Amino acid sequence: MKSFRLYIIVNILALLPLATMAQQEAETWEQVYYELMDVDDSEASGAEDGAEDGWAETYELLETLAQEPLDLNTASREDLEQLPFLSEQQVMDFIAYRDRYGALRSMGELRMVRSMDYIQIRLLPFFTYVGEVVETTDSEKYNSWWQTDEQPARRRHWWETYSDTPHRLTATGRLPLYRRRGDNEGYLGYPYRHWLRYEYVANSRLKVGIGGAQDAGEPFFADRNSWGYDAYTYYLQVKKRGALEKLIVGKFKVSAAMGLILNNSFSLGKVAMLQSMGRTASSLRPHSSCSESDYFQGAGAILQLSKSLTLTAFASYRPVDGTLNADGSVATLLYNGYHRSETEMRKKYNTHLSSTGGSLSFRAGQFRLGANAVLTHLDRELSPDRRALFRRYYPHGRDFVNASMDYSYSNRYLTLKGETAIDSHGALATMNAVSGRLSRHVSGMLMQRFFSYRYTSLHGHSLSSGGRVQNESGVYAGATWEPTAALQLTGYADYVYMPWARYQASRSSRAYEFFLQCDYRLPRWHFQGRTKMRLRQRDDETKTTLVAYDDYRGRLSATYNYGWPTQLTLKTQLDGVHALSPGASNGLMLSQQVSVRHSRWQAWALVACFDTDDYWSRLNVYEQQLPGNFSFPMFYGEGLRLCAFASYEPSKHLRLIAKVGYTNYFDRTMIGTGLQQIDHSSMTDVEVQVRMKLSN
Repeated sequence: MKSFRLYIIVNILALLPLATMAQQEAETWEQVYYELMDVDDSEASGAEDGAEDGWAETYELLETLAQEPLDLNTASREDLEQLPFLSEQQVMDFIAYRDRYGALRSMGELRMVRSMDYIQIRLLPFFTYVGEVVETTDSEKYNSWWQTDEQPARRRHWWETYSDTPHRLTATGRLPLYRRRGDNEGYLGYPYRHWLRYEYVANSRLKVGIGGAQDAGEPFFADRNSWGYDAYTYYLQVKKRGALEKLIVGKFKVSAAMGLILNNSFSLGKVAMLQSMGRTASSLRPHSSCSESDYFQGAGAILQLSKSLTLTAFASYRPVDGTLNADGSVATLLYNGYHRSETEMRKKYNTHLSSTGGSLSFRAGQFRLGANAVLTHLDRELSPDRRALFRRYYPHGRDFVNASMDYSYSNRYLTLKGETAIDSHGALATMNAVSGRLSRHVSGMLMQRFFSYRYTSLHGHSLSSGGRVQNESGVYAGATWEPTAALQLTGYADYVYMPWARYQASRSSRAYEFFLQCDYRLPRWHFQGRTKMRLRQRDDETKTTLVAYDDYRGRLSATYNYGWPTQLTLKTQLDGVHALSPGASNGLMLSQQVSVRHSRWQAWALVACFDTDDYWSRLNVYEQQLPGNFSFPMFYGEGLRLCAFASYEPSKHLRLIAKVGYTNYFDRTMIGTGLQQIDHSSMTDVEVQVRMKLSN
């Protein structure tokens, strides 16, 4: 049976076009990830959202997973569930396939897994690999706690473990070839941004890391930054030590269930949510970036109490920035991490936040039941200005308690899941979903959510249109149809009702969102068209009635891939937007990307021309980023964006990366406002990075 299966697989793969392989080699996971992002959600929803931080956290998670890929032949179900773009159905189908047919021989076998879609097949090679199958006897199956699962089963001495351990060192700097107003007067430091990160990875079971970051304008070894960098991160992680599945000391992130009470780990948008069929899982991982947005500081652990019972617990005490009221209470907690001016520096770490909590999870077959709780205390009273109607039910006080129950059930046809949470005031939040593969070519998902306008959670982040787990009721329905191997249609509809006032809407309001994407693939071509319509309401100028605040966005792209061993990728993209704000506003952007890869070097370039009426019709375009950096720049007005990226690996231990970005606006003589103002119509940034991976 296995030999027959391998014969069929080999023949099927032999018929696949060579250019399809070239496409997988030429693109990066960041490019595929960009296609799943609801980028305009983070920018167009209003200042209260902060969705960009959620995307940055997802990026950080995926970058960590890409550096430590999983062996598909040894990965457990829990290991595969770390990959946020896989659905529960896909994880189950893959495990069943491997159990039935044995170890994989190539990545091409992923096409034989029943529920694997085009996106997952494109993403998995960046985060997994097919390891060599090593047959061992029973006597060789002893593994010490520091030995990796992939190693032949031989007890290793501590000096052997240390001698082949990679030391990862990354140094990054950004040099702006312009002056901002704050660089001349207002900022405490120099205009350069730089960060340094070191990581010691003994194997998959021991990891130690430390890093420091400095934003442009922040003092270095001066003022309140006498220890050098403005922000540091550090962590020690130990995995699989008896009943201890994982222990992290230092800075870390935790997520539980569907994120209604606890999720500072990662965030999925509505397109990515459809690809993973809404799968969420509890996780504990190091906070490896120096972002100040949302993390815990202390210790967290996952304990396997029995085969079916798992406990996740943590305790944290961390400083945060806050805008203070005259009486010393906190008006707003700040997580942007900027300490460039005297005003920003006075807010640095003036408040402390203590948190403790965890999750208890019971799994029996395909059924899982969990209980979650988190308690948070601030050393200052949180007292936002609640005279504004939309802030009336914002979190306030010193102590916050949230608890929830969650459940999930999966079989080969469908998955049911949900979480219901309550806060210390008795307000409720609940989210429930059903998803499954309706036929061989169709998969679908239906999700309901209800977040009381009185419900508050300092650490809760979940799928929402308002950026908060609060003041929202909605129904989300999406489906993917793949009638042929070359054609795929993806779409969703989302209805939201907000019973209480929100930012820029002083009364209850409604919103509708519709999305449709078509992908058509030929041997060397990939054509994509997508459209998104959002119908919302907001106050008019007099704040006496609600008016339409809609936008319609579209994108057409054509990608050409060719070459071996040199991979060449050409992508032409046209973006358009028609926005009502409430006046009509239009925008267009035409961009061309070129990517070339050969052996140890890679080059990428972008040319983009944009013309929009105003800020409301702003547009974004993908840019190749330096590893560890995340941004999706938005452009409005009339202008030109040029960008070039180059990477070279002189050896397996060293990688040199550089990026140059140039933006020129045709409709203005200065860029930005306040201390960020640039008295010129153009700006140029140079970024460089050195990545070293060493062994003793």
